Amino acid sequence: MRFLILGATGPSGILIVRKTLEVYTDASIVIFARSPQKVPEDLAQNSAITLIKGELTDLDALSTAVEGVDVVLSALGPIANHPAGNIIATFYGHLIDLMNKYNVKRIILLGTASISDPKDQFSLIFKLLIAAVRIARHTSYLDIVAVGEVIRTKGDALDWTIVRLPILTNIDSEEVVAGHVGDGKTGIYLSRKAYAAFTVHEVEKKEWVKEAPLISSP
Repeated sequence: MRFLILGATGPSGILIVRKTLEVYTDASIVIFARSPQKVPEDLAQNSAITLIKGELTDLDALSTAVEGVDVVLSALGPIANHPAGNIIATFYGHLIDLMNKYNVKRIILLGTASISDPKDQFSLIFKLLIAAVRIARHTSYLDIVAVGEVIRTKGDALDWTIVRLPILTNIDSEEVVAGHVGDGKTGIYLSRKAYAAFTVHEVEKKEWVKEAPLISSP
């Protein structure tokens, strides 16, 4: 199986790369990144990994990265001082076009609780967290909400899963609970290792196709 992994230079993305290599021992991985030099040396030298340098706006490089892959895993998310203009959502629109062009069906991508879901229930803590993000990091909030809209409206031909995350931690655990906001099961913290494990295992499990689960640590 051939994977395209996005956001692979961040702490969560690096864990996704490592987990993919662990679970799919015969896999090949394409990493599309603005700064591929940030990929850890052991991964950069791994013969199963191909690095392609490109900005989110570099559609020629992105086309090269998408062609021939079977699955896209994305840890792309808002950054500090996130620019206006919904750059990530715009990128996903172009990515969907290329996935359709090359007949790539499966994508599992990062989201947050700011992307609402019809199965969510009222939760005061999440209501307050989302309100805080909307006020303090408004451009990030707008972009991540737009990501959900783009995937749901433009990704009809895809087997997509939006993995919505709460507050990430570095706890050394892969235990995870999957559900929805306010369901009494999911909490507000999640280890990065659990996020990576859930994402990689969902490739074959396909338990959340065309859904947006909220996942958390137990």
